[in-house]
Amino acid sequence: MPTQVNIERRRQAIYGWLLLSPAAILLTAFAFYPSMATLWTSLFSRGTRRRPTEFVGTENYADLFADPTFWKVATNNLIYAGATIPISIAIALGMALWANSKIPARGFVRTAYFTPTVLPMIAAANLWLFFYTPGLGVLDQIGALFGLPSVNWLGQPETALWAVIIVTIWKEAGFFMIFYLAALQTIPEDLKEAADIEGASRFTYTRRIVLPLLMPTTLFIMVNALINSVKLIDHLFILTKGGPNDASKLILYYIWEMAFAFFDAPQAAAMTILILLVLGIVAGVKFTILDKRTHYQ
Repeated sequence: MPTQVNIERRRQAIYGWLLLSPAAILLTAFAFYPSMATLWTSLFSRGTRRRPTEFVGTENYADLFADPTFWKVATNNLIYAGATIPISIAIALGMALWANSKIPARGFVRTAYFTPTVLPMIAAANLWLFFYTPGLGVLDQIGALFGLPSVNWLGQPETALWAVIIVTIWKEAGFFMIFYLAALQTIPEDLKEAADIEGASRFTYTRRIVLPLLMPTTLFIMVNALINSVKLIDHLFILTKGGPNDASKLILYYIWEMAFAFFDAPQAAAMTILILLVLGIVAGVKFTILDKRTHYQ
């Protein structure tokens, strides 16, 4: 006969599984199963009516590594992430420090900074077309005042990717500012008073006290910015469509193109698995190393 203690343990176990089941079901349906299905698809060849799919193992991955377009797109994404992440964080921090200070019309300043965030990326891209359009755009109109020639910002390999980067920074900085602003408001005023008593300058107070206390928030924003640098491609459909000559094509856009334009699902699945692998490594570094260095316990 089960004892009362065993019955209570079983009851608690059942209760725990009931609490866990909604999240487990959602993760299984929308994360684990799609990931495993994608991995399985990446191990087969592209099927046609005359030639059905065959198991090819890692051949799709080998083809990717031998594809110069893949390396071009991967390089573009590295440049895109390397520019958007630190610049967006720096601008967001600067805006948050200013919006948190005692300035006139502080509410208006916060609203103005946050407004680009509420715009869909498609709308933001269409808005920036008015800046980039050759001859008619705002940038060319300003340049004409100084006698500068017209520039096709989105049609030149040298400028297309950077034009896309600027749109992303403009869109993302206000969103990250909200997190910094919330974190700044949790810093006790006693620390500022103590710094003033010690004669610390505003710069010293910010560098020695504020920035270290904001490190957990910075890490959180950095991870989100990294994810966004992989998943944000909406503006590419409006601005450049990956051109010219793949100069602004990013990895997720290339996956979409491979799957739905070229109908090569195995190659698209292989690229997806590589992205998941990279993000998994980043997550592992974040949880095992960075969290210990940034959270103060």
